[in-house]
Amino acid sequence: MPDKAFLPTLAQLRMFVTLAENRHFGTAAEKLSITQPSLSQGLSTLEKGLGLQLIERSTRKVIVTSIGQKLVPYAQAVLEAVDVLEAQIYGGREFLTGQLSIGVIPTIAPYLLPAFLPIVREKFPKLEPTIIEETTPVLMDSLRDGKIDLALIAFPSKEQGFTEISLYTERFIVALPPGHPFEGREDLTLQSLDDVSLLLLNNGHCMHEHVMDLCRLAQVDAGYGRDSVSRAASLTTIIQLIAAGQGCTLLPASAVIAECTRPGISFAQFDPSVPAGRHIGLVFRKSSARAEEFAALGEAIKESYEKTIAAAGPLGLRIE
Repeated sequence: MPDKAFLPTLAQLRMFVTLAENRHFGTAAEKLSITQPSLSQGLSTLEKGLGLQLIERSTRKVIVTSIGQKLVPYAQAVLEAVDVLEAQIYGGREFLTGQLSIGVIPTIAPYLLPAFLPIVREKFPKLEPTIIEETTPVLMDSLRDGKIDLALIAFPSKEQGFTEISLYTERFIVALPPGHPFEGREDLTLQSLDDVSLLLLNNGHCMHEHVMDLCRLAQVDAGYGRDSVSRAASLTTIIQLIAAGQGCTLLPASAVIAECTRPGISFAQFDPSVPAGRHIGLVFRKSSARAEEFAALGEAIKESYEKTIAAAGPLGLRIE
């Protein structure tokens, strides 16, 4: 029977959340700087007081029970609120300081980080960002489990329980080999995609979904179902295939300076009226008390995007 007078301590909640996030007693104990027996005892006391089993223990793995999964986000919210309260009590936490885990999708990370990280060092010198590059589904799972603080992704996230901050809209360009009939053109339509052999990222990448959506909108067959169509895990690999004359692809505009200055690569652009692009923004847990800080970080991301796009201007990229 649960003890109705029982109130979990912050230490017990931190033990529970850390174990739920890491699914391993040894790892959780190390992060908490306590011994495994102390972690096990603290968790047992919490479960006994609540009258609930939060964790299933076995010799091989740790499983969070269904009721435990329901309670994790509430426990996270309590701990996050306490961290903010503590910062305010002890002189007020400075804006964007300390460690921050930022998830970034692979079609953004390599192109924005060279501009973003120096801007962050200048604007927020006490911030210690950790960058986690993964596909959107993996980042959303990590965000839900508390493994990262926020994520930079292409909208929509198609997830509930998160706050979104829209940052900018990014145009797509067509990367192709030099001498292609489309090289240098700035008036392509979606139907133009029917005249190129498209190379796509693997399923799971949001760019894959964006390109497929455009092809469906234009009633163009991307050929993805054919075994003979090359597929890759990164845009860089696709660019190498294009340089070898194996096809074309769509790239986000921020990738032009990094990818289209390689030997054997050129590009073309869609007419400004064509809706070929994506919306980029930040997403984080609604329970987070750092929305104002994340909005400020979003402004730094927008600045880094604008700087990256401007650098590609001399190449002929149309800046809109």
